Amino acid sequence: MSESIVVPVDAQRLFDIVANPAMHPVIDGSGSVQRVQQSSPQRLSLGAKFGMDMKLGAPYKITNTVIEFEDGRRIAWRHFHGHVWRYLFEPVDGGTRVTEQWDASHLPFYKQVGLRLTGFPERNRRGIAATLAQLRDVATSGG
Repeated sequence: MSESIVVPVDAQRLFDIVANPAMHPVIDGSGSVQRVQQSSPQRLSLGAKFGMDMKLGAPYKITNTVIEFEDGRRIAWRHFHGHVWRYLFEPVDGGTRVTEQWDASHLPFYKQVGLRLTGFPERNRRGIAATLAQLRDVATSGG
């Protein structure tokens, strides 16, 4: 699943916001990311682990590992279930195309079916669109 938005800001500024775990609750459009755990680094890098306090019905904690990192261009992380969250930053006329991707394609078929039956992909699509809008608003407000 993938959604994109063009933001009138340079790619590095947008990347820096996403690479800061403390900003994840600020830009999260799903309402599930509550706060960054204190043990998380201030800036993500390849192999970095960072924790989030989450709430999807009930509160829980999750630890993510950065699996892709190209400063200013690409960042992705995965948690123990194997879902991958990826952000791509592409300079275009008028700013940067930011693409957020949620990739569960490598999960076993039965887990993919379970996600579809619970409506998780469509809920994620709405959350991704809202996250991109909040990232745009934070980046363009100077926040």
